Amino acid sequence: MADDGDVNRAAVPGDRPEAVAARMADAVEGLVELWVSAGQSVDPRLSAHQLKALKAVRHRSGLTLTGLADSVGIALPAASRLCDRLEAAGLLQRVPHPHNRRALHLLLTPQGRRALAEIGERRTLTLAAALAAMTPLQRTCLEDGLRAFHGARRTTVAERRPDGWTGRDRTGPDG
Repeated sequence: MADDGDVNRAAVPGDRPEAVAARMADAVEGLVELWVSAGQSVDPRLSAHQLKALKAVRHRSGLTLTGLADSVGIALPAASRLCDRLEAAGLLQRVPHPHNRRALHLLLTPQGRRALAEIGERRTLTLAAALAAMTPLQRTCLEDGLRAFHGARRTTVAERRPDGWTGRDRTGPDG
């Protein structure tokens, strides 16, 4: 991987995205590790899927099991098992839908909200410690680059590939 001084280098014409991606691999893995480890440091330990599910429930009031499966990118049976685990841990509850007796809404419990808040705080503190070791220019460049990446990623995920793949593994682990 390139050293930190490369932040200041000029863009090289012909730098292909694949070459940039290869140079960034270690940094991306480090950021993912930082992000995931925050969920592993709370009690109960949360997998990436469990954390994603809790965040989906927090952001979408009245989310159903089907909506959760779509949000997390897993099959309905896996989403049901995921909810079973989160409910057993006291982080999530299923309540009857007010207008459809066969449907259930998913709600965060107070413990679930506390867990998400604690994970968010841990992520912020750990990321801030890494950012403190960078120069102001490096932090600005990283922030600008990550914002651009986020926008590009949202665009590419929204577009379906010709083979119908959306970037989600519908048979993935249930957390």
